[in-house]
Amino acid sequence: MQTLDHAFYLSLREGADVLEADGKGDKVLLLTDGSILKLFRRKRLLTSALWAPYAKRFADNCRMLCERGIECPQIRQIYRIPSIERDAVHYDPLPGQTLRQLLNVDGNGELRARLGEFIAQLHQKGIYFRSAHLGNVVLTPENKLGLIDIADLRTYRKPLRKSLRLRNFKHILRYRQDRQWLLEDNQFLEYYLNQQSVCNERELSLALGA
Repeated sequence: MQTLDHAFYLSLREGADVLEADGKGDKVLLLTDGSILKLFRRKRLLTSALWAPYAKRFADNCRMLCERGIECPQIRQIYRIPSIERDAVHYDPLPGQTLRQLLNVDGNGELRARLGEFIAQLHQKGIYFRSAHLGNVVLTPENKLGLIDIADLRTYRKPLRKSLRLRNFKHILRYRQDRQWLLEDNQFLEYYLNQQSVCNERELSLALGA
């Protein structure tokens, strides 16, 4: 992690668009070259972020996803910025549109099927994405699915066990709009089930209340 002095930070963010902020300040900046600077603050004095900063987790998760063949942002650098008490990750965003942006386009049945296969692929590769929802899955210009906003992600050496898969499905379907779209037909669950043998249809239906 590289320490960034205040003058360099100001020059880096000059002309940037603020994509996300809260009462504590900027959270996500779109820089003039099209790259992203995502800022993380420590919410408590004693926190795991002291020895495992969220910016580093984000960068480490990108590296692990790349190693497992999953599309994701490309990291440039991670920073500690003492002057604003923030850590930051600087990256090139994954190009494309989120699935939430594509909810009303033609061919949704095919997209649901592809997402079912994609989630099965993540689970088979030992990837547990607690923040999985349609706003964090991107369809790239190369027609591939990938992940963004991945600080809250864990990887395992083996395929996910059944309990983690079922728990992950509850996260994926926790937003009403996402749930309505995903369960509009059987494509999503069907194609997930076709790609793995750990969970069966009854277990998924019970877990989802579908």
